[in-house]
Amino acid sequence: MPEGNTVWLTARGLHKALAGHPLAVAELRIGDLATTDLTDRQVREVVARGKHLLIRLDNGLTLHNHLRMDGAWRVHPAGRPIPDTRDHVRVILGTAAVIAVGYRVHDIALLPTAAEGTVVGHLGPDLLGPDWDAAIATRRLAADPDRSIGEAILDQRNLAGAGNVYKAETCFLRGVSPWTPVGDVRDLRGLVDLVARLLQANRERYDHVTTGDARSGRRTWVYGRAGRPCLRCGAAVQVAWQGDPKRADAERISYWCPNCQPGPSPEQAQRGLHRATTPRPR
Repeated sequence: MPEGNTVWLTARGLHKALAGHPLAVAELRIGDLATTDLTDRQVREVVARGKHLLIRLDNGLTLHNHLRMDGAWRVHPAGRPIPDTRDHVRVILGTAAVIAVGYRVHDIALLPTAAEGTVVGHLGPDLLGPDWDAAIATRRLAADPDRSIGEAILDQRNLAGAGNVYKAETCFLRGVSPWTPVGDVRDLRGLVDLVARLLQANRERYDHVTTGDARSGRRTWVYGRAGRPCLRCGAAVQVAWQGDPKRADAERISYWCPNCQPGPSPEQAQRGLHRATTPRPR
């Protein structure tokens, strides 16, 4: 699933391409929205809210969408043929100069801008947004002390925009196992501040660098490094599923170094020493 910095950059690119220009092309290739006519409307702004994209129009409506695991937006010069992948192209918005194509975007909805809260109102403070408030995010995390810190970071109701990469890297840098109960994490506010710093540091890039080294294979401490030596201590990086296996949208891969990140193991969690299965909203 794209991380918050990727969604933030996507919103900025769409805003730059579309805002302030009348739509010459507007196709919503989904359900009842397929007959909606948005031509000649103008895009006022495009903003990210956590991992949600909000395309606000000048008629008081917002086009909402979510990238989930596989969604993406691409901006092409006007006149270039759109690839014939009708099952994948779900939204096309174009001006006289550019065409923005939403590939495999999800949760498409057209709703009053004043009612955006119905789709994003559950989110916690946005790590890259003007509403970011570390104190509120910390209180939301602390409200469920028995939940694993890995799942709590991913819960968008606590803090919006962090995904699996930043979960893994934050837990590593704070020296805690992803299965550590929130109530056992020392300096929870410090952990929250670190998540925010990592996203801010990557705000201008689509990939993720948490080590300070942008060379291939050295961009992250543990994420994506299963079985490879920990860049800090040399122990083999471990990988396991974390979350409710009965919910495809809640179970995620976790990477960690058992030497640098002491705390509960997945096996201990499975034996019931720590259990957290609250669904994670997107």
